[in-house]
Amino acid sequence: MTLLLGRKRGMTQVFEDDGTVVPVTVVEAGPCVVCQVRTEESDGYNAVQLGFEDVPDSRASKPRRGHFAKANVTPKRFLREERLTASPELSVGDVIAADVFTRGDVVDVTGTSKGRGFAGTIKRHGFQRGNKTHGCMNYREPGSIGASAYPGRVFKGKRMAGHYGASRKTTKNLPIVRVDLERNLLFVKGSIPGPTGGLVQVRTARTGGRKN
Repeated sequence: MTLLLGRKRGMTQVFEDDGTVVPVTVVEAGPCVVCQVRTEESDGYNAVQLGFEDVPDSRASKPRRGHFAKANVTPKRFLREERLTASPELSVGDVIAADVFTRGDVVDVTGTSKGRGFAGTIKRHGFQRGNKTHGCMNYREPGSIGASAYPGRVFKGKRMAGHYGASRKTTKNLPIVRVDLERNLLFVKGSIPGPTGGLVQVRTARTGGRKN
């Protein structure tokens, strides 16, 4: 299984055998429960639906309670589906934990970046500001956005102030430095998107391979 749901628990550092310090992000990955299995014959494609983090029945909607009751599992806070190229070997009720990954595996981690609200061009796009001197009329201003005669409009995609953050981001090809099976923790080298406590999806990197 290539997909595992979890929560980002923050950053720390670990020491390699040779004394090298490696910055890592700690992810509480799983355990996840298979809530539904889709096949080519019944649904037109192969996929596995995973549920993560138990919630009381009162916190789940009535349709979701029925969905979980059909699978004979407790209601989950998060549901995600992973498409497969072949018929799935898992069945409803199977539990997937951090042991699906080992040290050296390379993964892609997807999360929701921190929301920064309405931001200007300097914060959002890295624009430079004008001089803080007498007579400067371009202090943190966006500058010209288009010509008046031609084209007489602003081109789509112009970098301007606007909503920044709170979007789906994926950091690719991150090696796993350590796996704590007792606490279902993955120590992933580098940073991953999202705040501490945010939901993340860890999947085997599309490029595959291992990094030592």
